[in-house]
Amino acid sequence: MLQIPLWNRLMIILVLLAGLSFAMPNLFYDRVERHNDAVAAIEGTGATNDALEAERGLWPEFLPSTLVNLGLDLRGGAHLLAEVQVADVYEARMDALWPEVRDALREVRDEVGTIRRQDAPAGELQVRISRPEGIAAAVAAVRELATPVVSLTGVGSPTLDVRGENDLIIVTLSEAEREATDTRTMQQSVEIVRRRVDEAGTREPTIQRQGRDRILIQVPGIGSAQELKDLIGTTARLTFHPVVRRAVDADATVESRQILLPSMDEEGVFYVLEQTPVVTGDDLVDSQPAFDQQTGQPSVTFRFNPAGARAFGNYTAANVGAPFAIVLDEEVISAPVIRQAITGGSGQITGNFNVETSTELAVLLRAGALPAEMVFLEERTIGPELGADSIAAGEIAALVAFAAVLVFMVLSYGLFGVFASLALILNVGLIFGVLSLIGATLTLPGIAGIVLTIGMAVDANVLVFERIREELKTAKGPARAIELGYSRALSAIVDANLTTFIIAVILFVLGSGPVRGFSVTLGIGIVTSVFTAIYVTRLFIVTWFDRRRPKSIEV
Repeated sequence: MLQIPLWNRLMIILVLLAGLSFAMPNLFYDRVERHNDAVAAIEGTGATNDALEAERGLWPEFLPSTLVNLGLDLRGGAHLLAEVQVADVYEARMDALWPEVRDALREVRDEVGTIRRQDAPAGELQVRISRPEGIAAAVAAVRELATPVVSLTGVGSPTLDVRGENDLIIVTLSEAEREATDTRTMQQSVEIVRRRVDEAGTREPTIQRQGRDRILIQVPGIGSAQELKDLIGTTARLTFHPVVRRAVDADATVESRQILLPSMDEEGVFYVLEQTPVVTGDDLVDSQPAFDQQTGQPSVTFRFNPAGARAFGNYTAANVGAPFAIVLDEEVISAPVIRQAITGGSGQITGNFNVETSTELAVLLRAGALPAEMVFLEERTIGPELGADSIAAGEIAALVAFAAVLVFMVLSYGLFGVFASLALILNVGLIFGVLSLIGATLTLPGIAGIVLTIGMAVDANVLVFERIREELKTAKGPARAIELGYSRALSAIVDANLTTFIIAVILFVLGSGPVRGFSVTLGIGIVTSVFTAIYVTRLFIVTWFDRRRPKSIEV
């Protein structure tokens, strides 16, 4: 018998209602967007006023308020391609290494004599000694400063290359350390840019590394490329504070000259801190991932300038056993315990780290300023008018495609074609519902994927209807023909859509940018079109058949 169980019908209806409810806010895009901005402002600052309350009241709180984010080509915005001058970091590392080299050579002064730093090419440190016969001892002393490279590809290699030429010691970063430094520099640059752009309240920025030393930055909704450049140029606020206590309440009371800040990594954990920092990020010279010499576990080292070293040394000497908080942009990224006085201007953070997390923490510690100069190779400002034209063109294309498919289906299959067209409308709604639910960004290629889906969505219906036509010639009655049509066309439908879905997955994994946007809408469209063809259209047909009980049908 041709029938669909009641629970099955209810599940189909619930899926349709859920999908359409998440898609509905996109019909009122400006109103819902203003509502979301007001809610974010109220929750972020805790303050409210009549204007914000009015904006929040533009959309009912009980309805979904998720939106499909519009990409740069639809909404307008700024596009930058920046090149990071990674070689600058080598020079900075050598300058920072000089005090350690000087102290190491002073330990063997009886063998090397006097020491003097020489002018050297960028990325090199050259030191001349007065006793050339002690060059071997000098090289050995400086090599003691090298540590293992902290990277998956350079494990076991030293960070420094040290060689002697007559009375001259030449120190450079090893090749493995240069590669690791390049990676960390790019990670740091991307992290800084991301934090700066995200703080502006923009939606779905694209910030990704391209090639060896370039960063692509695309921010929808921002006024101009110059505004974006100014935004990136700002610096993060890094401070080191004494910890008063931990808290689990965002409304925990604090005394005068204390602040309450959330933990970055621990959900629901807050720290009450002294408002006045011990030192700030302005005093931080460097931070690198390393390995704890006692346990061999990954750790993070940091180093201050002389003023910061003096202030931090005095504080740690007086507070051994107490925790202190490392705060970045009003969030506590770590709160280690002071195990001993840190008087040398450098220290080590240990904890439950692996190589990846120690590298990430080092990146965050250095996120107060860009590690190297960024040269902007390409900059474009895309106006919203171009995006509006793209959206209008996409709407026209979708309407034309839908009208053409509707006319074809109705002319070819009559009433069954009408059912398929209704399912097609619901299919488009489900696509936007899923895109809204996952917070996807819709670009012009994404619109192309939706238009393509409209054309492909009826493929499954065509297979079913053609199979029903064949079964009508041999089956006993229309009910049996419809049932056999769906059951025997199912394998062909699954095979045809599965192969296309595999291609969409490959495009998503191997592609980037617009290609991934196209693959996302295509993949979602394939899933929803199969659902509407197999379940929704069949529900329409079965419901109609149960009410009319026709003796014969025409497909």
